[in-house]
Amino acid sequence: MKVIVCGAGQVGYNIARHLALESNDVTVVDQSPELVRRINDNLDVNGIVGQASHPAVLDQAGARDSDMLIAVTATDEVNMVACQVAHSIFEVPTKIARIREQGYLSPLWANLFFRDNMPIDVIISPEIEVARAVTRRLQVPGAFEMIPLVEDKVKLIGVRCDDDCPLVNTPLRQLTQLFPDLSIVIIGLMRDGQPIVPTSEDQMLPGDEVYFVVDSEQVGRAMAAFGHEETEARRLLIFGGGNIGFFLAQEIEREHHWVRTKIIESDRERAESIAGKLEKTMVIQGNVLDSEILEEAGVATTETVVAVTNDDETNILASLLAKRYGCQRAITLINKGTYENLINSLEIDVTVSPRNITVSTILQHIRRGRIHSVHTLREGFGELIEAEALETSELVGRPLKEVNLPSGVLLGAIVRDGQMICPGGSTVVEPHDRIVLFAAAEVIRKVEKMFSVQLEYF
Repeated sequence: MKVIVCGAGQVGYNIARHLALESNDVTVVDQSPELVRRINDNLDVNGIVGQASHPAVLDQAGARDSDMLIAVTATDEVNMVACQVAHSIFEVPTKIARIREQGYLSPLWANLFFRDNMPIDVIISPEIEVARAVTRRLQVPGAFEMIPLVEDKVKLIGVRCDDDCPLVNTPLRQLTQLFPDLSIVIIGLMRDGQPIVPTSEDQMLPGDEVYFVVDSEQVGRAMAAFGHEETEARRLLIFGGGNIGFFLAQEIEREHHWVRTKIIESDRERAESIAGKLEKTMVIQGNVLDSEILEEAGVATTETVVAVTNDDETNILASLLAKRYGCQRAITLINKGTYENLINSLEIDVTVSPRNITVSTILQHIRRGRIHSVHTLREGFGELIEAEALETSELVGRPLKEVNLPSGVLLGAIVRDGQMICPGGSTVVEPHDRIVLFAAAEVIRKVEKMFSVQLEYF
C-alpha cells in the first residue's frame, strides 16, 4: 500500500513507523527540515520538505498513484486542504484528517465533509478520543487501561501488581487451576519498563504491569483476584477546562449522572464559557497548583482527579499534589514520551497518551480485511487486534496447537455466538469467530506477512 503522511510530528512519525514496519511504501511531508531529517535517518520511508497542502508537493510525494493520505499536521486547515487537493486533483481513494477545532465538527456543519464538498473519509478528533479513553478508565477503578472489544463482550484490562497482590510469584499456567470458572488470558507484562510476551511458565512479580483479556461479565472477579476492589468514583475533579476536560465533563453528565464533577480552569473567560454549557458540573476558576483552590474544590474527599491541562509538568505536579492532599486516584495526561518511564516511580495511577490514542484510532482505519479494531498498548510494546476469522484462514478447522504462530503473538480470546472462549491447545477456531490477539512490536511485520492472505487481518 502506498501512503502519504502529512506531518512529521509525534503522531505522524509513529504512524509512518508502524506502516514502514509492515513494508508499506510511505512518504512523509513536513515543512520542518529537522523533522524530515529525523524521519529519513530513523525510518525506512521517504521524507519530503514542503507544505502538505500544495499540489506540487503532493505530486512530488507520489499522490497520483497513492492509496491513502493521512493528514496530521499541526494545522487543521492544512489537513483539510491537503485532503481536498488529494481528492480533486489526484483522486486518492482514502483521506484521513486530524481536526482539533471543534467549530468544524459541530453537527450544524455536518455537510461540510460530504464527498461533494470537502471529501474527508475519516476525521479524527484527538480531544474527543482522549476524553473517551479517560471515561473508559474511570469505569474500572484500579485499572490503568481498559479497552472494550467485540461489542463489549470482552475487555482488555491493564493492572499493576502491588506487593500484596495474591497472584504474584504464581506461574501463569496455574491460573486456570486457581480460577477454573474465570475466563481470563494474560497477554502481556511490563517489567522495569521492558515488555514481556509471557509463556505459561512465567510469573507475575510485584511492580509488574499486567495486560489481560477477560469476559466483560467477570471484570469484577478478575480485579479482585489481583487485589483490586476499589469502588467507582462518585466524586471527580478535573484539572483543566480545555476541550478534553469539557468533553469529559459532558460525557460524565450524559452517561454517569450519579458522579459529582468539578473542573478547575485557570482562564476566567474559558471557565465562564464552559460553566454556561455544563448543567451539573461545578467550574472553579483558579490555578490547579494553588493549595487554596484545591482545598476549595474538596480534593481531600475526591476519589479521582483527572489532570488534562495542556502542560505535562502541570498535570504531573497537580496529580502529585492531589494525592498528597488525600485524593485516592490520579489519571494524568502526558504528551511527552520521555516522562512515561518516570511515572512508575511516582504516585500517579494512570497515564493517558494522546499520541498513542490518536495513532491507535488511525491505525484501525488503515488495516485491511476483516479488522474491527486495533489498539497500541504501549510505545514499542505491540498491538491488540480484533479481527474476524475467514473460512480460508489457516487458524480455522484445526487445533491451535497445530497452528504455527510467530513468537510474540498470543491469542487472547475467541468470541463465538456472543460467548468468550479462552484459547487453548485443543481449541478449534470456526469461520466468523471474532479473534482477539496481541502482536509484539518486533513481530508485527511477520504477522502481516503470515496473515495478509489467509486471514485478511491487515
